[in-house]
Amino acid sequence: MALKANYETVMVFSMKQGEDGIQALIEKFKNLIEKHATLQNVDEWGKRKLAYLINKEAEGYYVLMNFEAEADFPAELDRIYKITDGVIRSLIIRKPEGAEVPVKEEPKAEAVEEAPAEEAAEAPAAEEAPAAEEAAE
Repeated sequence: MALKANYETVMVFSMKQGEDGIQALIEKFKNLIEKHATLQNVDEWGKRKLAYLINKEAEGYYVLMNFEAEADFPAELDRIYKITDGVIRSLIIRKPEGAEVPVKEEPKAEAVEEAPAEEAAEAPAAEEAPAAEEAAE
C-alpha cells in the first residue's frame, strides 16, 4: 500500500471560456481528482483581477481544491493542467503532515455584534488619557 499525503491545488481559468466553460472545467478536474484521489474540499473564489496580464488577460476565475492522493498523482494532474485549454495558471503543493483541511464556516452573528462594543469600550479609555496628562501638569 502506497502512502497518501494531503495536497492543495489552485487553478486560474481564463475568462474567455465563459461561465459554462469554466464550470465544465471545474467539473472535469473534480471528476479527475475523485477518480484518482480523495477530494476533501472545493472552494470557488470566483472572478478576480490578476496581478499582471497573463496571455493578455486581466482577470481569471480562481478555484482551490484540497485532496489526499498518492505521490505520483500530482505530477499527472500538473501535466493535464498544462495541456488543458482554459487553464492559465495552476499550483499544486503538498501540505505538511498534521495540517488540517480548512472548512468553510459562516461568520457568527455574535462575533459581528461584539466588534462595535469593543470599539466603544476603547473610546472612553482614549478620552481619559488626555485628562490624566492635564492633571499631571
